[in-house]
Amino acid sequence: MTTLQTVFAKAKADNRAALIGYLPAGFPSKEGAVAAATALVEAGCDVIEIGLPYSDPLMDGPTIQDAVHRSLTNGTRIADVLRTVEGVAATGAATLVMTYWNPIDRYGAERFARDLAAAGGAGTITPDLTPEESEPWRAASAGAGIDTVFLVAPSSTEARIKAVVDCCTGFVYAASLMGVTGARETVNVAAEGLVERTREHTDLPVCVGLGVGTGAQAAEVAAYADGVIVGSAFIRRLLDAPDEAAGLVSVAALAEDMARGVRR
Repeated sequence: MTTLQTVFAKAKADNRAALIGYLPAGFPSKEGAVAAATALVEAGCDVIEIGLPYSDPLMDGPTIQDAVHRSLTNGTRIADVLRTVEGVAATGAATLVMTYWNPIDRYGAERFARDLAAAGGAGTITPDLTPEESEPWRAASAGAGIDTVFLVAPSSTEARIKAVVDCCTGFVYAASLMGVTGARETVNVAAEGLVERTREHTDLPVCVGLGVGTGAQAAEVAAYADGVIVGSAFIRRLLDAPDEAAGLVSVAALAEDMARGVRR
């Protein structure tokens, strides 16, 4: 297993931000998800987030919703998510699962943490799990040796930021805007201030996601954040491609542009 600590230490030594890519398991197909994630790693992504498809998303914008719908139509289950993690972790990239809490709760927290670690997973991002309700999951994760990542937002108070970062072990996910996911023309100007506020409460890496869609935007965020998270822009390339092979070429080209961006 490649740990998040190893990834961020290497990026810091290289004087750059880490590049983190998100793709749902089971999209564009069960095998295609591993192939697409592998293409991202080969093009320069340091960390891969594998999304666990969920039928009632809270923060997923239309692009990710389209991909998740295709994944669910493909019959993707938690076992498929874990197999995807195993395939992606074999590339040497730190591999996370991003999931809403309900699927973990139904599967069993200790079982999920144990099975994720066995698949080579480095940790989880749980966007709807609050600090007040996270203790059982944090205990299960610690027992399995995997990291926990939680989110702060521009609206977060100082007390809320402190509560969130105290629950994080891998990095802190700074959502650059309020609302759902999706690439935008510009990254919210509040993101830099949120990173600065978050760093006052933790020494963990702070990574910015939601809205990054170009290499130029990646460079902009990399100037002040420890990591740049990209999801919808990669998924859009796969959705728009005529077939999976063309999608791999397209998504790799964008990842290369993003990788150059975080290295500027």
